[in-house]
Amino acid sequence: MRKVALIFCCLILITSCKSKKTTTSSARKTQKTTSTYSKPNAKADAIIDYAKTFDGVKYKYGGTTKKGMDCSGLVTTAFKKEDIVLPRTTSQLAITGDWIDLKEVQKGDLLFFATKKNSRKVNHVGIVVSARPNYVEFIHSTTSRGVITSLLSEKYWYFAFVQARRIL
Repeated sequence: MRKVALIFCCLILITSCKSKKTTTSSARKTQKTTSTYSKPNAKADAIIDYAKTFDGVKYKYGGTTKKGMDCSGLVTTAFKKEDIVLPRTTSQLAITGDWIDLKEVQKGDLLFFATKKNSRKVNHVGIVVSARPNYVEFIHSTTSRGVITSLLSEKYWYFAFVQARRIL
C-alpha cells in the first residue's frame, strides 16, 4: 500500500506546475490576424534565445534563476530581459495579452495548459519557440525534467492545452 501511495505522490509531482494564485477569468479577447508563421520578430527571437539559456535547469517552485526555475518564472524572466514586465503567476499570465487561435500562434506567444486530471484550470505555461501549420514547439519548465523544449503534438501536451495568448 505504501508503494502505491508513493507512486501516486510521484505522479502528482511529475504532472504539476502550479502557480501561487488561483484566479480564473472567462474574458477572452480575440485578435484578427492572418497566418503569420514565418513573420520574423526580433524581440521574440531574443526572448526565445534567452529562455533557451536555461535549458536543462532543474525545476524549483518559485524559481527564476539558473539554480532553479518554474514555468511562470521562465516566462517572466525571459520577457523581462527584453524590458517586458509580466505578472509572476501562471493564472495572471493566462489573462494577460490577447487570446489567439492555436492556428495563429507564432514565436514568442504563450501556451497555457491544465495538467491536473479532470481539470481545465490553467496551471502551466510555455513560450512558443517555433510554429508552422500542424507543428508547434515550445519551451517550458517541468517538475520532472526542468527546462525543456516540447512539441504540442505530444499526446500529453495536446490534451492538456487550454489556450494561447499573444503578448508581443
